[in-house]
Amino acid sequence: MLNNKEQIFMVRFGISNTGMCLGDCNEILPLIPDACVDSVVTDPPYGISFMGKHWDHGVPSADVWAECLRVLKPGGHLLSFAGTRTQHRMACNIEDAGFEIRDMIAWVYGSGFPKGADVGKQIDKAAGTDDAKKWDGWRSALKPALEPITVARKPFKGPLFRNVQEHGVGAFNVDGCRVGTEKWEKIRGSNAIGGIYGDFTNDKPRSGVGRYPANLIHDGGAEVLSILPEGADRFFYCAKASAADRGAGNKHPTVKPTDLMRHLCRLVTPPEGLILDPFMGSGSTGKAALLESFRFLGIELDQGSFETAQRRCPSA
Repeated sequence: MLNNKEQIFMVRFGISNTGMCLGDCNEILPLIPDACVDSVVTDPPYGISFMGKHWDHGVPSADVWAECLRVLKPGGHLLSFAGTRTQHRMACNIEDAGFEIRDMIAWVYGSGFPKGADVGKQIDKAAGTDDAKKWDGWRSALKPALEPITVARKPFKGPLFRNVQEHGVGAFNVDGCRVGTEKWEKIRGSNAIGGIYGDFTNDKPRSGVGRYPANLIHDGGAEVLSILPEGADRFFYCAKASAADRGAGNKHPTVKPTDLMRHLCRLVTPPEGLILDPFMGSGSTGKAALLESFRFLGIELDQGSFETAQRRCPSA
């Protein structure tokens, strides 16, 4: 249940009982009371003009992140996806807003599609000179294979354990996010990856509760697994969002998989905590939050994405 301060906000500013608000986060965030949010987990615009979308013309400003800082409880964490090309600007704006940058999680995947222009072909098309052969095989970009996630925290006074006692936030839920070997034992014999793992008798999880979560997550695909044949089981893995996970009619171009978002929500949010996503998109964070029994408050500017999020998170 929402507490009294949160309920007043929900009623006063017209947010539906699904915990979602249609509007501009620059206008909505200032209306949220101070220090009432336990974590911010979001996939904001990367500022790379993705597919020519107008909403992706730039990364969120320091002012937006300053509002996230204000509404977070002392010690609350912010997890924000970014693009490799603009990660530095995303992290700088988050830091300039007053957050402490604590880490960066890399979500690694093998299914990225190379989109770099072929220089040789461009020369041939433009002039048809011998230079086309000289530059054959030179391209303008690398194959995308990871997305960084900035890990930041709102500063607090005093020792960490006191802050956790007082506000319930500030630390990572390590035991709640430990990585087990059960699914790896199943995958190891799968024909899909050729049983490349070998023996699991060494490096067992501590006391049977799984391995310590790392700042690397991967998609479990054959390409990634071939790089980490003896160690892939040490890291949390999650494939890209499937059609079933996306949901019928979901046309959002950057849907994150629910299992990944559940892991991230669980990592930085206390039981029954309130998660804020100021760039809700089609509701991946909200869907994950509800499955983990957290409370959720999402803000989305686009009408179509907002309606999709409502369908994916009907009981928020």
